[in-house]
Amino acid sequence: MWKIILGVILALIIAAFSGFQWLIQSIEGDVRANPDIMPAHIPYIANAMPATRGTILMVLTSTDVMGNSDKPTGYELSELARAYYVFSANGFAVEIASILGGTPPAVIDADDMGDFDYAFLNDDQAQQKVRNSMPVSTLDASRYRAVFFVGGKGAMFDFPDNPHLQTLIRQLYEQGNVVSGVCHGPAALVNVTLSDGTPLVADKRVSAFTNSEELLLISDAQEIFPFLLETKLSQQQAEVVTGPDYLAQIAIDDRLLTGQNPWSVWALAEEVVASLGYTPVARERTDEEHAVDVLLAYHHLGLEAAVVEAEQRIKAGLRLKKELIAVHAILGIMQGDLGNTVGVIRLLSRINGLAQGGSL
Repeated sequence: MWKIILGVILALIIAAFSGFQWLIQSIEGDVRANPDIMPAHIPYIANAMPATRGTILMVLTSTDVMGNSDKPTGYELSELARAYYVFSANGFAVEIASILGGTPPAVIDADDMGDFDYAFLNDDQAQQKVRNSMPVSTLDASRYRAVFFVGGKGAMFDFPDNPHLQTLIRQLYEQGNVVSGVCHGPAALVNVTLSDGTPLVADKRVSAFTNSEELLLISDAQEIFPFLLETKLSQQQAEVVTGPDYLAQIAIDDRLLTGQNPWSVWALAEEVVASLGYTPVARERTDEEHAVDVLLAYHHLGLEAAVVEAEQRIKAGLRLKKELIAVHAILGIMQGDLGNTVGVIRLLSRINGLAQGGSL
C-alpha cells in the first residue's frame, strides 16, 4: 500500500512542478502597475469628496527590525495607501501617527505594488504626513471619529504594550467611535482593557494575521515574535474569525472592525466608512480583488463555481491578476497540499481559456 501512496504523491509532484513553467508563461499578460502614476490620474482619488466628515487616524509601527533577528520590518505600504485613499475619497481628513513620530520604516514589495500604492508614493501631501507622523504620546482621542491600525510585522513589537495606544483605543471605543486594524495591526488591541477591566476583544469577533500564515512565511516566528497574534487574541477570549490563507477576510463586531491580511484592506476600509454612517463611494475594483474573489469561490465552493466567477468578470471586460492565482498554486506545495496545487493550476488553465475566447 505504501508504494501506491508514494507513487501517487510522486505523480502529483511531477504534475505540479511541470505546470510551474506553464504557470509563469500564463501570467505574462498581467498589467503591471505604473510607478510614475500620480493621484490626479486615478479618478477615485482625483474626485475625492471634500473632507467634511471628520478625521480618521492611521497608526504605523516605528519598529524596523524583528526582535533579536536581523530581519527588516516596518509598516506595510499597501495597507496604508489603500485605506488612506478610501477614507479621503469618502470625505474624511486623514492624519498619520506612529509610535515614535517622524518617518517610520516602510515595507515595500514591488510584486504587490498597484497603481494606488505608487500614487501614494508620488502624493506630496500624503508623503509629508508620513515623513512627519505624529508620535502617539501626543494624540487627543476627542479629535477622531475612527482609528485604523496599519499592519506590518513591526507592529507586533511596539503596538501591544504602548500605554498611549491603550488609552487612545479605550477612549475612542468608549466614546462610541470606531476602532479598526488589519493584518498585524490588531496587535494594538491585545492588551487593551475597558474601564470595567474586561479585555476589549473579549467575546468579540476579530480577524488578524493567522498562525498558519505567519508560520508558513517565518518558520521560527514563535522565537522571533513576542507571541503569535491569533493565539494571543484567543487567549483574550476573542472569537478569531479566519478565512483561507492570504485571501480577504474581515470581522465586524459593532464598532470593532478587523481584517486578516493585506488582501482585506479594501473591504475593511469601506466597512469603516459604512460604520460611520455613510455609503462608500463607488470604486472600480482592482485586478487583484477580482482574482481574490475567484480564489475565494474556489476555496469555498469548488472549481466550477470559481470558473463561473472568472467568466462573469472576463465577459464584463474586467481583468484578473493571474499572478496572484499562480502564487496560490505554489502555496499548495509549500503547505504540503498537492491537491490544492493541481486544483489551482486547473483553475488558471480554465481562466486562460476563457480569456482567449474559449468557453466553460
